[in-house]
Amino acid sequence: MSLADPRWLFLLALVPLLGIVAMVTARLRSRRWQAFVANRLRPALLKKTEAFGHWLSLLFLLVSLALLIGALAKPQGDAGTRSETVKGRNILFALDLSRSMRVDDVKPDRLSQGKAIIYEMMEAMPNDRMGLVGFAGTPYLFAPLTVDHGAVKETVDQIDETWIPTGGSNVVEALKFSIEALKKTGVHNNALVFISDGEKHDGSLDDVLDEATKAGVYIFTVGVGTESGAEVPDPGMPGGRFHDRQGRTVLSQMQPEVLRKIAEGTKGRFVVAGTGVDIPALAQSALSDIDQFELQGREKKVTVEFYQWLVGPAIISLLISILFATRWRPIATRTAVAATMAGTVSTSGAASPQEARLAVGNGHFEEARNGYHDLAEGSKRKEDSYRYRLAEGEAAYKGAEFRKAAEAYSGALMSDNADVARNAHLGAGASLFHLGWQSLGNETYPDPAPEDTEAFDALVKAKLKELAEKEVPEAGDTESYTFFNSLIVNWTDAIRHYNSALKLLPSDKDAAQNRALTVRYLERLEELLKEQQQESQQQIPQEMGQGPGQPEGEDGDGEGDGQPGDKGEGGDKKGNGSNGDEKGKGKGGDEKDKDKGKNGKDEKRPGETPQERAKRLLGENEDLQKGPTAQGNRRNHLGPEKDW
Repeated sequence: MSLADPRWLFLLALVPLLGIVAMVTARLRSRRWQAFVANRLRPALLKKTEAFGHWLSLLFLLVSLALLIGALAKPQGDAGTRSETVKGRNILFALDLSRSMRVDDVKPDRLSQGKAIIYEMMEAMPNDRMGLVGFAGTPYLFAPLTVDHGAVKETVDQIDETWIPTGGSNVVEALKFSIEALKKTGVHNNALVFISDGEKHDGSLDDVLDEATKAGVYIFTVGVGTESGAEVPDPGMPGGRFHDRQGRTVLSQMQPEVLRKIAEGTKGRFVVAGTGVDIPALAQSALSDIDQFELQGREKKVTVEFYQWLVGPAIISLLISILFATRWRPIATRTAVAATMAGTVSTSGAASPQEARLAVGNGHFEEARNGYHDLAEGSKRKEDSYRYRLAEGEAAYKGAEFRKAAEAYSGALMSDNADVARNAHLGAGASLFHLGWQSLGNETYPDPAPEDTEAFDALVKAKLKELAEKEVPEAGDTESYTFFNSLIVNWTDAIRHYNSALKLLPSDKDAAQNRALTVRYLERLEELLKEQQQESQQQIPQEMGQGPGQPEGEDGDGEGDGQPGDKGEGGDKKGNGSNGDEKGKGKGGDEKDKDKGKNGKDEKRPGETPQERAKRLLGENEDLQKGPTAQGNRRNHLGPEKDW
């Protein structure tokens, strides 16, 4: 046996204290009458009462109080565990984690939009078994198929492009790996949701699509990005953009032909994210033909409540106490009081919609939220549960508990009632917006709303300054990146909820205004982050190669007093693959040696600025930044030809 809330037991100290107070009070009252009335007149003036009944009544009253305190502590017993059995399907997500998924041609970027699609599909199909494969140059199974969507969601929250050590976008290997994972389930009909920008750098698709058809794998492809595309970002390079080995910035475009071919090759469907299509609903319709089978659900701990075994004796003890304390002349009055007290005890702790509404009206928002939550959990009809969850979200929102409000509103999104679903989307969007604003400065959004963004700019700059002063971790994302990425995701999700509300009721002015406000702040946040990034880059020396041993004023020509064999950095300096005895004079020399002078040094091209030359040198020496520095081994450690 255990106690769910043992803190109530501290109130047991009141039981003996009340007994002592009662005895001291009775003694003082007796002395007061003795001083007021003479001894010979006491029998005539004072009515003698039975002391035994009085003290017995007090004893039963204290016993009743102790039992009620024990009931509040909620004694429980463990009745083992119970496994839930549900019908579902096997759905495996394959998420592209290449560099190009950080392109921001969709907001906030392609990877974040892909994650949002996974969240929505998990919410729309709660009974299906789901897993996660991430791929770039190579694929990995990060979350095996499971009905525990919370574990899969936690993995999706944390995953990013740094989880795959090999760059590139090997779509063929990712498909092969995912199909093999689904074949191991022993079920012929399975679904693969393939989320990518469609950039395919390796392999042929025909054979792998034939294999998917034979294995009964239905592929639902989701394209993220735009066909016009944008440059691939890389904070570690000048300008914050990724460069290929020739020093050129890389433009990444979504390639719908590849994704459309994958879907059509398995009789699946292809859809582009961000085009207004309800992807979860479309996926549910498309996957409805896949056979469902019984899945062993999560084990649920079964507990037995014992508080009623204490409440019953407490009521009986209270009635006995009243019985002994009753003066039988006004018996009707005493009986009515006892019945009222018994009724109060028996119904204590019971939640009702009227009590919850009254708590909201009195400003007791936490009490109202807890009441509506209990009503939703105990409701037998799903629609009633959704309405109580909506009311729970409104109570939490009024109490400025925005995280709990967002969770409550999410529980009402599945309602078949359009008004309930629309209000749930509207409330979830507002809660996520306020949650993001509150994280900036621990203060709520001002009312009335400001006409400009000065207050917002001040909060963001103060937060940037605060996070910049913190120590940079040796590995992983900085705290600044994690914070603002979370803020962007929250506000992006808020916009999606407003879009859903407007889809249900296009004339909803509140949803339209809130969406416009959130978009305004999100765009302003992007501008401030870009300004901060530019200011940080300006602090980095623009000249390259001005290290120890280099004369000043030579624009970084690489003429330092380095060791022999290190002249003219930037690629392989050997003419025929020897140990460096020939300095680029052989016919088989690297193409980059064309830009070197007689001494094998990198010289400026005509009309080339120091900034352009630094950018070119970074691209030519990319292998030195990523691999071992030994000259004889540099080519052996290069990444894929297309490392994005």
